[in-house]
Amino acid sequence: MAKRIVHIIGNGDSAMLYNKTGEKKGLKITCNIPPFEVPDAYATAIVDFKFISTIHKGELDPPGQWICGVRPKMYCEKNTAFYMKVANRIKEFYTKKPKYAANYTDFNCGHFATYYALEKLKAEEVHMYGFDSILDMNLRSYTDLVLNSDRGAMNNLRLSNNWRPLWQNMFKDFKNVEFNIYHFHNKAKIKHGQNVNIHVIPKKGLQKTG
Repeated sequence: MAKRIVHIIGNGDSAMLYNKTGEKKGLKITCNIPPFEVPDAYATAIVDFKFISTIHKGELDPPGQWICGVRPKMYCEKNTAFYMKVANRIKEFYTKKPKYAANYTDFNCGHFATYYALEKLKAEEVHMYGFDSILDMNLRSYTDLVLNSDRGAMNNLRLSNNWRPLWQNMFKDFKNVEFNIYHFHNKAKIKHGQNVNIHVIPKKGLQKTG
């Protein structure tokens, strides 16, 4: 039986590496507004009040169908006319949160999309692009181009300190899943097990390191 494979396209600078790794078998999930077109995407993940309210205002229109977290669900419950308008775009509301996530605020869109792939879709192999906060202090996001966020040094440090332990726990929680992270180097800022592979894509091709 073929492995259940899911590709998660995040919004960091290294998301561009998605287009440099050959044929993609399995499902594709994007986050918020993807940085490029992913024609066969399964869905895009949405978790924030600010983002869903911007859709309501008509300022954004994420492609395809959406998997929405707790806060978009709450927003739709309070804005029923909006919900009726977009209900056919919402594949589902997914509200499960791992015990190691203290709150939904720290559980960002990338965490949500990856956890959904693991817990709901039962992925056995996950490929992650654009998850720069695992390896750098670079928290830039393509979403910032369409929805302003605070990317000052102090806020970046706070977010990194909140986000990285979640990744570490998620990789440990799903120890039988093969995680593949694509980046420009392999100097991860978190500890990880042998189920996590960091693929370095330099100018001359693809390399794999543990």
